[in-house]
Amino acid sequence: MIETFKEEIKQGLTATPKTLPSKYFYNKIGDALFVQIMNLPEYYLTRSEFDIFKNKTQQLIDAFGIDKDTHFELIELGAGDGTKTKELLKVLDTQNYRFDYMPIDISANALAQLKNNLAKELPNVSVKTQQGDYFNVLHSLKENNNPKVMLFLGSNIGNMDDEIATEFIYNLGTNLQKGDKLLLGADLIKSKEIVLPAYNDAQGITAKFNLNLLDRINTELNADFNTSQFKHQPEYNEAEGIAKSFIVSTSDQEVTVQQLNTTFHFKEGEKIHTEISRKYNDALIQQIIANTSFTLDTKIMDTNAYFADYILTRN
Repeated sequence: MIETFKEEIKQGLTATPKTLPSKYFYNKIGDALFVQIMNLPEYYLTRSEFDIFKNKTQQLIDAFGIDKDTHFELIELGAGDGTKTKELLKVLDTQNYRFDYMPIDISANALAQLKNNLAKELPNVSVKTQQGDYFNVLHSLKENNNPKVMLFLGSNIGNMDDEIATEFIYNLGTNLQKGDKLLLGADLIKSKEIVLPAYNDAQGITAKFNLNLLDRINTELNADFNTSQFKHQPEYNEAEGIAKSFIVSTSDQEVTVQQLNTTFHFKEGEKIHTEISRKYNDALIQQIIANTSFTLDTKIMDTNAYFADYILTRN
């Protein structure tokens, strides 16, 4: 893992313009900060999808089309703390569905906490955590013939550009069988007055979350980033529906990363692109899945129509 981290950090910081992969936001500190972000008043995304899972649970279950007498696997990509999914698990458990819940996450810490919490809150639910890369884990699960319902929540698909998103969903399809379902959470295109504060909260938690990536590089790769000389900067293009996050150097400076034997030069105002957060409408979703093995079955929205869970079926 550390070698991949080193390689990808070096690639990103030597690129023009500079980039850093958003997946590395999530270490123990990053996990805790993101939980705080999800509870911020400005961060509507989690509340919106939670609204669907809490108040439209039966619609979700009906859309899955699972027979109660058939054992199935409920697979969640990037499960995090499982707050939304617990609402679904409660109802599936109450209605005596037969299933294994399989959360997949790159963070062993997040999985351990989730498993412990579920053991207390929903002791009857079978939980089989899977730590690692999504596709490596999915490939290992492909061999069995159990029906599968896959969850990809939180509009995490929006962290990819459209071409990569299509490739990602296509690859998911190769690990599923005909009739399997994919629930794809997607943040819908909205005004900048709603979107931008979600990535730039008044308490500065999102800024800490982004800058923690520099702290992680300092700790794991013996670097000397001075985080007080960098700032978090979100941007949103409402016309195309794309939000972007940057870490910006506030001065001309040099940073040495000892494990890479490299010194990186930053100009005042120079941006490091860390994340994109794509917003969607039905046409964009159809465009992204057009060359995959999925068809769109159902769209379930929250009360404010800020967010949608799209239910896709593997052909």
